[in-house]
Amino acid sequence: MVTEALDGAAVERWRPRLSAAAALRPARLVVDLRRSPRIDAAAIGLLLQLHRDLMRTDGRLTLRAPVDRVRRMLGLARVDHVLEVEEAR
Repeated sequence: MVTEALDGAAVERWRPRLSAAAALRPARLVVDLRRSPRIDAAAIGLLLQLHRDLMRTDGRLTLRAPVDRVRRMLGLARVDHVLEVEEAR
């Protein structure tokens, strides 16, 4: 679960963790964003890279429960139809 804004320096803190998780070749990697109030272009780039890496190994990336502001950013970047988004449980 990402518990901070996923922007700036936070992207660089999360990059190795998320990349290591993707390197395990899971069938599905879930990134829970319910507690992340915002993301920036660098975060979107990281998520797209993870998506591509997982697709190469028949895996998929799922973004769980992003807040409205994050959803809007995904829409503005036109990746909301590329990245899988799951509602909160």
